[in-house]
Amino acid sequence: MEPWDLNIRHLRAFGRTCELGTVAAAAAAINLSQPAVTQAINRLENQLDEVLFERQSTGMRPTPAADLIYPRVAAALERLQSPHLTNARARAFIALASAGGYGPAAALLGVSKASLHRAVSDLELSLGHSLVARRGRGLEITRRGRLLARSLRLAQIEIEAALIDLAARRGLSRGKIRVGSMPLSRARILPDAAVAFHARDPDVEISITDGSHAELIEPLRDGDLDMLLGALREPEPGPDVTQLPLFEDRPVVMARSTHPVFHTSRTISVADLSPYPWAAPGLGVPLREQLERYFQEASLPPPRVPVECGSVITIRNMLLSTDYLSLLSPDQVSVELETNRLRVVCSGPDWMSRTIGLTHRKDWRPTALESRFIDTLKQVAPGRWKTR
Repeated sequence: MEPWDLNIRHLRAFGRTCELGTVAAAAAAINLSQPAVTQAINRLENQLDEVLFERQSTGMRPTPAADLIYPRVAAALERLQSPHLTNARARAFIALASAGGYGPAAALLGVSKASLHRAVSDLELSLGHSLVARRGRGLEITRRGRLLARSLRLAQIEIEAALIDLAARRGLSRGKIRVGSMPLSRARILPDAAVAFHARDPDVEISITDGSHAELIEPLRDGDLDMLLGALREPEPGPDVTQLPLFEDRPVVMARSTHPVFHTSRTISVADLSPYPWAAPGLGVPLREQLERYFQEASLPPPRVPVECGSVITIRNMLLSTDYLSLLSPDQVSVELETNRLRVVCSGPDWMSRTIGLTHRKDWRPTALESRFIDTLKQVAPGRWKTR
């Protein structure tokens, strides 16, 4: 069952009955007749294959199944407040915002282009403002359209999570965990967590999207990702997200084992690193800022960075065959260190330590599966779990 298979009006009837305790009160609150509310609840129970209320002479008492999904349904309805939103319109506009065109969106839903265009046009007319603007031969989602698309996606995620929670209540492991992976999580922590998690829940899909913090933060806000794993930001990226520290990572200066910097007989200093080119992320990235501060504190000009790159694979290959230096986490090149193809030149100062952790939406309520995945992330970093 897909989230938009559940009728929005039926969900409203369910939510109001949970809150008010009687069909009569719920019917008055949502301007429906009592038989219509009763019918809506019956249809929802049939779809979910769950009894949601105990029918009593004094009213409607929610069952454990209803108590389980009510918070998520209420959160979804909070984002679906417009009476003009129907399931068909919501589904159509999400597809259009995701696909970027009527043709691809219609193909995604398996409907005609004309019917999808009609659903979006009806939604615009009922809301009284434009959601889509023509730009030459293409189209652009307006600012109001982007805000609506985000609300619809987040509502969809809440309904989807309610279905997953009900499946878990029956002992079924189903669902999809969507993780945004930043550079410091890709080498060891995230792969180890995925393997350990699948040992227990092999049927749950883990979708990993690689990218920088700047590339992943908006998909997180839109609901395309559940969490980001990587270096945390100071200050936090905004009031709508929160960060959960996991462990501390301290980068080191790395070079190939035969690098000329190792030819000195004394302790290697920052000044010894100045003559060599560096591969580092672009300006504004925390690791690049740390590298420049490292030299500034030694009263030296910033190092030459002929290659700006955030890819560990690219940097690693450059280090193996050139005199380039770079700041990397030992976890990122553990195989090369173990085989002595790369060596640690020197450690960075204490202030260079970075907190690695999770970033997620502040109002996100993880499912039982997502909570288990977070627990697995903590377990695969023994001794590194950081408490607040």
